[in-house]
Amino acid sequence: MIVMKFGGSSVASAAAIERVAGIVKSHIEVRPVVVVSAMGTTTDRLVEALQYASQGFAYSAWRRLEDLRRYHIQETQRLLGCHARKFIETHIAPKFQALHALLVEIEEGKKLTPELQDKVLSYGERLSSAIIAAAFERSGIHCCHVDATEVIITDEQHLGAAPIYSETYARLRRTVAKLARNRVVVMGGFIGATRNGIATTLGRGGSDLSASIVGAGISADEIQIWTDVDGMLTSDPRVFHGAYRLRSLGYDEAEEMARLGAKVLCPRTVQPAMRQGIPIVIRNARHPEGDGTRIGAQTPRPSTVKAIVSKTGMTTVHLFVTKLGMLPCVSTGLSDLFERNQVHVEMVQAQPDGVSFALESSPRLAELLQGVDRSVRITVQERTAVVSLIGDTINSDEAILKRALSAILNDSGVRMVSQGGSQKSLRFAVPESKLRVTVENLHREFFRSADPEIFASTPGSDRTLFTRRFARIATEAPANAHAVPVR
Repeated sequence: MIVMKFGGSSVASAAAIERVAGIVKSHIEVRPVVVVSAMGTTTDRLVEALQYASQGFAYSAWRRLEDLRRYHIQETQRLLGCHARKFIETHIAPKFQALHALLVEIEEGKKLTPELQDKVLSYGERLSSAIIAAAFERSGIHCCHVDATEVIITDEQHLGAAPIYSETYARLRRTVAKLARNRVVVMGGFIGATRNGIATTLGRGGSDLSASIVGAGISADEIQIWTDVDGMLTSDPRVFHGAYRLRSLGYDEAEEMARLGAKVLCPRTVQPAMRQGIPIVIRNARHPEGDGTRIGAQTPRPSTVKAIVSKTGMTTVHLFVTKLGMLPCVSTGLSDLFERNQVHVEMVQAQPDGVSFALESSPRLAELLQGVDRSVRITVQERTAVVSLIGDTINSDEAILKRALSAILNDSGVRMVSQGGSQKSLRFAVPESKLRVTVENLHREFFRSADPEIFASTPGSDRTLFTRRFARIATEAPANAHAVPVR
């Protein structure tokens, strides 16, 4: 058996779902279990409807829901033809009636709790999985629909629930594994339920995690994540056009890439598969003939840079301490302050006269920094990007660091450098305006002679980018560093 997960963009329309059906048919002999996300941007639209309802904007909430209802009905009619009417009456209309009733309750003053949000958001996958199962049957695939809330058991932490693995695996073995012996099983990702049957969601990227959980629970031979890119790439194609596709990657390297900014995979996906030794394959639903990227246990290749990933929307905070004996206390205290207020710290770097942090931008940052000792001078630089090199043991290789700094120092305006935290990454904080040129320079330095055993060209990539001087796309923005007053 294998697990095949298809994201929202892969099931966004009738044509896309028909393409998915063709992909599934080509894998029938290996008994696929199909995990699907909500169609298109359904989850985002449900979030908007919730926000409008909670603010009392009844018409705007209803408008979002009505647009979603028409969208799901329209695509179902295209998929099922003359059989659509009965399916809509039985499976789609009741769900939207229930959603409308929930939004009315919120508009009339019912508290918008995380539990209620999960209940509303769960309808995206409930709708898509039912529609896709019906479309598969219509296309000649013998299949059945399994409600994920019946088999994925979680704790009660709504909007980011943690799976209870032992109970979930037991249910998956009793139901999905048996059904998959002679039919294709279709189920929604992202959602689960508590032991009491209350709907929960697994957080953003939760459908990838669902696929990994299902794969581990049924002892699948492979977990396939079907998306809209050709696999894990050496850089984000939205930042740099000319990246290579990674043929294979170790579990730890893939997890590190996902954690530090690669959007193609949710970081939590790796662990369930790794514990069971099940390979994960990233493939492109628009180019199903491609090999994709295979993630699994493999012999480490020390000091080989595998990829460059990046995060934007960051801020750097520099603390200058006049009394160096205060530094450990100030650094630890500020780290604790950020953690208590759920401000994620991405990097920390000790300086000769202080300490620097790179963290997620927060509107509360200035307020939090008011409590720092008056003798500490603070500067804040907004619009920061964190760029990370990924590869096994590269952190301990001084030659890698020297090459990286040599490639970017003249052009990137480096604000921070971090070698701490992981043996598989080196990180740099740079102005967002310098992100593109920083990635270009690093890519040219480390992938000029790409090993064909590790890397493959991607369709449409411009290989001349590796042999000519890069055009400077971004120029330094006006200085945005400013002092934070300390009361």
